[in-house]
Amino acid sequence: MKFTKLGRAAVVAAAGAILLSSCAANEPAATAPADGSEAPAGSTLSGDLAGAGASSMGAAQEAWIAGFQGENEDVNITYDPAGSGAGREQFIAGGVSFAGSDAYLDDEELAGEFAACVPDTLPVDLPVYISPIAVIFNVEGVDSLNMDASTIAKIFSGQITNWNDEAIASQNEGVTLPDATITAVHRSDDSGTTENFTQYLTATAESDWTEGEFETWPASYGGEGAQGTSGVVDAVSNGTNTIGYADASRAGELGTVALQVGEEYVPFTADAAAAAVDASPRVEGRHEGDIAVELDRTSTEAGVYPLVLISYAIACTDYADDAEAELVKGYLSYIASAEGQEAGQANAGNAPISDELREEILAVVDTIQ
Repeated sequence: MKFTKLGRAAVVAAAGAILLSSCAANEPAATAPADGSEAPAGSTLSGDLAGAGASSMGAAQEAWIAGFQGENEDVNITYDPAGSGAGREQFIAGGVSFAGSDAYLDDEELAGEFAACVPDTLPVDLPVYISPIAVIFNVEGVDSLNMDASTIAKIFSGQITNWNDEAIASQNEGVTLPDATITAVHRSDDSGTTENFTQYLTATAESDWTEGEFETWPASYGGEGAQGTSGVVDAVSNGTNTIGYADASRAGELGTVALQVGEEYVPFTADAAAAAVDASPRVEGRHEGDIAVELDRTSTEAGVYPLVLISYAIACTDYADDAEAELVKGYLSYIASAEGQEAGQANAGNAPISDELREEILAVVDTIQ
């Protein structure tokens, strides 16, 4: 077996990345094959498998790794939550066998070469993780706030700088807001969560958000930068009068913002996030097998929470190494299975994918060779 690509991933990890891995070979979870049936006893899979990417799905990856290794004792999986951009870069270079990303591969990336894939074949984006993005804050005595998109845009672009600003106060009657400076925390790394957050602001508050959508925070908008999801959560938690954005599964005891959708304010829930995905169309013009979703950030349907991220598993459909292909195929089949999705939700609080989407993903995974 040719695992030279995996060896390079280990070097990258040793250079400072935090690897998520599970050695719990006896965890009582089953590996579901692509047809959704129960896995046969006695797995024949073996070897090492490395992935990297979105930190938003880090907790879910922990559960998926434990579950898959529980039924495949001779398989060792690592996942480096280095961020979506870093994960895609490592996958493109052949440093890892799959990537996790809060943004699907763009046209420029697809025009290049993918070292792990057979030449002249394209990888696929598979939406395996759905979660709301929470606007989190730490203001003493305040547990929740209502905000429209314009107010959020002005806070994160530095146009609103004080917590008792009229734009915030007028939407939160009866809430005592401090006369204190707002510290807005953003991701300092190349982040798919940032891209989803700025897509929402671009779509819903364009006049107040002039930079458009991006993965890397522009210096002109200022604020405090923090590395990864954990860094943002820690900065908001440990600071005073702070606000940030992060995968909702990591919100913990922090205050959260209900978003204005139509005439209502909608707090985040897994069901509201799933509703936003189900109401959104597919990206047009993608290649066969690719399942990229064009999220509708402007929906005013009742119960929809539009600030949602989809994190994709990015993989080749044809690998240069057959053994590598079998490991990726087995692991992604488990991730997309009902059992895998339930395990992810239990550990990360994400919204499980629908049965219809599962069938579509598993049909693509079944073609991996």
